[in-house]
Amino acid sequence: MKFTPAKPPLTGETLDTLTTRLREKGEPAFRAKQILEWVYKKRARTWDDMTNLSKPLRTWLDETFELMPASLVLGKQSTDVTDKLLLEMGDRSLIETVIIRVPQEGVGLDESRKTICISTQVGCAMACAFCASGLAGLKRDLNAGEIVAQLLHVCYREDARTPRARMELASFDNIVVMGMGEPLANYDNIIRALTIVNAEWGLGVGARRITLSTSGLVPKILKLAEEPLGIRLAISLHGATNEVREKIMPVNKAYPLEKLLPAIKAFNEKHGRMVTLEFILIEEVNDMIEQAEKLRDIARDLHAHVNLIPYNTVEGLPWKRPSNTRLERFADVLRDARISVTLRREKGHDIDAACGQLRLKTEKDRELASA
Repeated sequence: MKFTPAKPPLTGETLDTLTTRLREKGEPAFRAKQILEWVYKKRARTWDDMTNLSKPLRTWLDETFELMPASLVLGKQSTDVTDKLLLEMGDRSLIETVIIRVPQEGVGLDESRKTICISTQVGCAMACAFCASGLAGLKRDLNAGEIVAQLLHVCYREDARTPRARMELASFDNIVVMGMGEPLANYDNIIRALTIVNAEWGLGVGARRITLSTSGLVPKILKLAEEPLGIRLAISLHGATNEVREKIMPVNKAYPLEKLLPAIKAFNEKHGRMVTLEFILIEEVNDMIEQAEKLRDIARDLHAHVNLIPYNTVEGLPWKRPSNTRLERFADVLRDARISVTLRREKGHDIDAACGQLRLKTEKDRELASA
């Protein structure tokens, strides 16, 4: 299903495209930068907030564009200070955006480092066996404006919480494109969105602070390597052999490790930045020592960082989180080989922080209410 909004979102416009639209209307080119400054730097929430624009121009903007294509339905905070935002699009589709806070010594919680996990699709077609995002399949791609809108909603929320946020252009430190959906399956929209986020006239987030995670769409990884953006790459590996990976990730049938690993190397050679291998540890599925040893060899060959993620329980799925003993034993295989490794601690379990859970629960509640 493709959603065509009545009016395109302003958050999906680049400086060039907005300049072209304004010139067609007879407005000077500098107006485009003024308008985008209101959106990203001054956080304008209505057209009338843009006080240095004429009333006729504001009226035209209102008739031509949607200022904010997403609305906040629900905001939940975990006891470990992970926040999840449930956002509704113009067609009532629901998506999730997560704020991951990392407390730092000597500063308040609101001033801690923040990583924002954004979604790129409503649902997902990858059908990874452990993931809630794909349980209801893929509904549609998000357009670039809807992707950018998630980050603005984070800015609105954080600006209200702390003066630090209001002093900066982006009210967060890093972006990970790891939420609902396969980013590279929505290639054009995610590249446009990240271009807007990265630009000086947009949110001004440096490319080194943006990481895109893919389940392994090899042709798109090679295409991404040619992009001038220079963002970081993470691979949702989750299996160190084809046998294990195919059990939980259908994408491995099309792009097995023999194809995926050379594509990662090609990206590395082009950008010269360490790739991250994401590895969700599931009890008796991929948490065996043999998998750790295979993963060690892959990481060593790729000069990659490994992010070990204990499985976050999803209602309706049979998988279990390994014991702390098994987690540490797995991590020690990598540590002993001096592989750069992080063993992530579970976050957001009490607010259904695993991708797609909150959306599915809300959609079920809606269905029951309308029955």
